[in-house]
Amino acid sequence: MQVAVIGAGVVGVCTAYFLAEAGHEVVVMERRNNIAEEASFGDAGILAADAVAPWAAPGMPKSLFSLLMKPESPLFLNRTWDPALWSWMRRWVKECDIERYRHNRRLMHRVAAYSQEVMQYLRDRHQLDYEQTTGYLQVYRTERELQQAKAAFDFLTESGIRHDILAMEDVRLLEPALNSSARLAGGLHLPQAESGNCPLFARQIRQLAQAMGVEFHFGCDVKAIHQSYRGVLMQVDDLNLSADAVVLATGADSAALLAPLGMRLPTQPVRYYAATATIRNFESVPLNALMDETYKTSIARMGNRIRIAGTAELGARTATQREAALNTLLKVAYDWFPDACHYNAATFWSGNSLMLPDGVPLIGSTSIRNVFLNIGHGTAGWAMAAGAGKLAADIVSERATDIAVDGLSSLRYQH
Repeated sequence: MQVAVIGAGVVGVCTAYFLAEAGHEVVVMERRNNIAEEASFGDAGILAADAVAPWAAPGMPKSLFSLLMKPESPLFLNRTWDPALWSWMRRWVKECDIERYRHNRRLMHRVAAYSQEVMQYLRDRHQLDYEQTTGYLQVYRTERELQQAKAAFDFLTESGIRHDILAMEDVRLLEPALNSSARLAGGLHLPQAESGNCPLFARQIRQLAQAMGVEFHFGCDVKAIHQSYRGVLMQVDDLNLSADAVVLATGADSAALLAPLGMRLPTQPVRYYAATATIRNFESVPLNALMDETYKTSIARMGNRIRIAGTAELGARTATQREAALNTLLKVAYDWFPDACHYNAATFWSGNSLMLPDGVPLIGSTSIRNVFLNIGHGTAGWAMAAGAGKLAADIVSERATDIAVDGLSSLRYQH
């Protein structure tokens, strides 16, 4: 078939690759001037499938909302009355129920663990090097945070996932560069998890996709999608282009294309922030990718640089970067690895990802014939991209998928 993929982030590029591998004629349309220029560009770099979890977790509303008043909060909420945002927040709070959390995390882990296998396949087949390192460490500053993480620890144990719950002394032995004066209660270590450079990986997959005949068109603003006698009709700038099928990998802008089709899904663009700093002292850099559970901020090495990423801003009205969010990133970096980088010369980024209340992405068919989705991965976009791309390609091709896809389609919201 002729298949159009809208969006050239890491999810869209992976989708195009696997569609081409399945034998389709594929065109990718991207409104920016290159691939991976939005959420994928500022990706945290974490490929920890076993750590992928919904933000909607037991105790999370109380924890996050208590931080809203603090200057270094990991959450920023536009207090202007926005009915759509507050409706989304109510749904999100309901998903923090323990049973909903377990259900949602199982679905997310299913996709992320499968994606890890697909990444291994891609790396082995094509000898990819995307500045990857192994090991992921979650650090907890207080005993209270450790107690709140019990549901997450229980999930890992019940799922048979290799992990180590570490006392403070063991965390410092595992990560000797940690600032000795930083407050620390304990940690969780996932030894098999990875981190790396997401935009570099996306560029490598693009080259492989192009070698299979995939065409990439940039500066294309897809304004609307309509059904047609042969498949779908897309309004691209002032042109009408047709295809047999279309896959939306459109990230934060998905709602504008879906609403005219009658799909009003509970999506919410969430702005995330990242800082990238050049390493100045290689003896002081982390050996593992690190997640500060207090500030929901990660630190990962990418070659000779460090990426610090996190904080979430809901209801952002402008593209202006929030100074408090940038300060939170730098605080976390200085707290844990004060001598590692030239933080005063860091470059900053902010951009939107699409999030659903339950955190589970939308992958596969919709109620609209020949329109498929691969959206809503939130901050776990790269961790799910390869697997989600393969799943979407198999569904478009009407092939049996390697893993179950129940619970992943948009139909869970359309009843």
